[in-house]
Amino acid sequence: MMSLMSTEQVAEFLGVKTERVKRLARESLLIAKAEDENGEPQFDAGEVAKYKELAERFGGL
Repeated sequence: MMSLMSTEQVAEFLGVKTERVKRLARESLLIAKAEDENGEPQFDAGEVAKYKELAERFGGL
């Protein structure tokens, strides 16, 4: 089962501001898998972890 994270949770995990997470989503670098009841994007925790690992390899977020 997929574990979903909110924009705020992703921002905290990546150590960035929520605006940065929203920009990553707009640029299709992070893909929202669902929306919560308020229409806010929800991201797959596994994909967020992979993105963080990849970004760190390339010199950071």
